[in-house]
Amino acid sequence: MIEGHKATELESTKPNEAPTSLPRRSATRAILPGVLLALAAIIAFALMHKTSQGAQVGVNPVATPNIRTATARRGSIGQYIEALGTVTPLATVNLYSQVNGQVTAVHYVEGQIVHRGDPLVDIDPRPYEAQLQQYQGQLERDQALLKQAEIDLERYREARSVDAVPKQTFDDQEQTVEQYRGAVKNDIGQVKYGEVQLSYCHLTAPISGRVGLRLVDPGNTVFSGGSSPIAVITQLQPITVVFNVAEDNLDEVRSEITHRHALSVEAYDRSRLTRIATGKLLTLDNQVDTSTGTIRFRGQFDNSDLALFPNQFVNARLLVKTLTDQTLVPTAAVQHNGTQAFVYLVSDGAAHLKSVTEIATEGEDAAVEGLQAGDIVATTGFDKIQDGTPVAVLNNQSSSNVIPTTSANGERIQ
Repeated sequence: MIEGHKATELESTKPNEAPTSLPRRSATRAILPGVLLALAAIIAFALMHKTSQGAQVGVNPVATPNIRTATARRGSIGQYIEALGTVTPLATVNLYSQVNGQVTAVHYVEGQIVHRGDPLVDIDPRPYEAQLQQYQGQLERDQALLKQAEIDLERYREARSVDAVPKQTFDDQEQTVEQYRGAVKNDIGQVKYGEVQLSYCHLTAPISGRVGLRLVDPGNTVFSGGSSPIAVITQLQPITVVFNVAEDNLDEVRSEITHRHALSVEAYDRSRLTRIATGKLLTLDNQVDTSTGTIRFRGQFDNSDLALFPNQFVNARLLVKTLTDQTLVPTAAVQHNGTQAFVYLVSDGAAHLKSVTEIATEGEDAAVEGLQAGDIVATTGFDKIQDGTPVAVLNNQSSSNVIPTTSANGERIQ
């Protein structure tokens, strides 16, 4: 009976447990779709926000290049001929010894500026002093013999007037006087020669200029006719620049020379940025070099500051004439496409290509044909602009100088 009662309890308990687990599973299944829907909404919102940001970026206006400009003006400019030149001294003297002897003194210092007549080198003068003394003694002896012969001639002349001596004796005495006169002249020449030889023992500067490096020292023996100089002097003031000009420019240069006394010549360094000196055209060669088709010009410079050095390479600029009432723009504004020059004319907020003819350049200015005074031309940003490109003009880094323009989509840009 007891076992039957337990079985009855177990059977009554099982049906009651099944209904309690079913509601829990149903609740879980009901919540899951809501979570998935929320996640889908979040993802959709994120994608829409990203898409809206991309759309905003895509509609931004195209960046307009900033450039600088300059205004064309009227003015004067020089017309120059440019050529490569070499600084050439007017005189370079190599001093050689003209006597044999030992160097006793050197009076100059290497690189010293000397003046005409300054002592340079002394050579032992004693042999030449002795030789000069011999010549002088011979001269005095022959002068005395001449005097004696002239006295005898006067006596014979008086005696001949009274027929006291034969005519032959008188004639012989006349010829004796002539012989002594010839001997005296020869002696005078010997004395002068000795004086010249003695002067060669004391070398002086024949020109004013700079002495080169020292070539002899006291105690060295030098010889007449030697191949090595004992001093070299180069004249520095004034100095010249020799440069070659194309024969095509000869006519206009020659025409200007006939109307003016001298043309101005400027010497620049290798970079053509620094002007070294300003001088004048001295002369030009008498013939054209057929191998190069050029003619040599020589410009002279005072060189008071010794800025020009012999054999220095320079760029020479010869001012042919001055052009007046020309349209001037900065040289940076003029661009070249092969042989054609052009500028970018800025108007109505855009750059427009304009062909011009370049007449002359001087420093930062260029004279052109094809523009009018007041035209605005671009001077920078050429790698970013083309014909018709909208531009923003920015001068002096100031917002007040920025000319407002429009972008590609029509929006106003400052």
